[in-house]
Amino acid sequence: MASPNVVIHTIDLTKRYGTLVAVDRLNLTISAGEIVGLIGTNGAGKSALLKMLTTLLPPSSGSAFVGGYDLVKEPSKVRAHIGYVPQLISSDGNLTGYENLLMSARLYLVPRQAREPRIAAALERMQLTGARDRLVQHYSGGMIRRLEIAQAMLNEPTVLFLDEPTVGLDPVARHGIWTHMRELRDRVGMTILLATHQMNEAEALCDWIGVMHGGILKATGTPEALKSSLGADATLDDVFAKITGAESEFDGSLRNVQQARDSARTHA
Repeated sequence: MASPNVVIHTIDLTKRYGTLVAVDRLNLTISAGEIVGLIGTNGAGKSALLKMLTTLLPPSSGSAFVGGYDLVKEPSKVRAHIGYVPQLISSDGNLTGYENLLMSARLYLVPRQAREPRIAAALERMQLTGARDRLVQHYSGGMIRRLEIAQAMLNEPTVLFLDEPTVGLDPVARHGIWTHMRELRDRVGMTILLATHQMNEAEALCDWIGVMHGGILKATGTPEALKSSLGADATLDDVFAKITGAESEFDGSLRNVQQARDSARTHA
């Protein structure tokens, strides 16, 4: 890898499904402590990229390093140093918050003696201590997302990957998730890579963003730099439309969080 400070580094990383190229020779470098957003419409390649970087999909070609480990040659070491929150709800509604965390701790192979303190810390960090014994089916959409982030944090990862982290949430819940993500970065130096197609999320949260379209990383830069490239009054939506020829999209509500996440699901 180029530098000890580099946490994610890809070299011509590619994913093909037959004749479809979902991710096309992508080169990406992310440093420790950065919050980076990938923006693009459904089918742009964002989810496929995250799934490769979390070892859920094998690359078709190219190479990548996550946390200093080779994605293909050292997948178990990569998995030991990452957390992943997918689009679809991953918590079990028939279990309590605590029970979901305990199950995740076992799956992450957290040592038995470390499980209780880590679960307690995760609940406190995500402000869920008071709801630990409540069934998750009675949580709000924002609480479910915070629980999923807490589950992904139990192995104390170097990098946190999130796929559409606030889709389907109301503005209050959405801003709450953003606050918790900033705290993770500021408090423990977490590196966060998130995929989103919400321009306001990318602008409010990310240190810099990458614009993906047709599996290609079309542009990178801070939101301000990308906007200024089009003029003083340009918005991030303008940048997105200029680069991709598409419009940003978002629609959802707290009550429809599962439906919104389902509709966002795509193989690309």
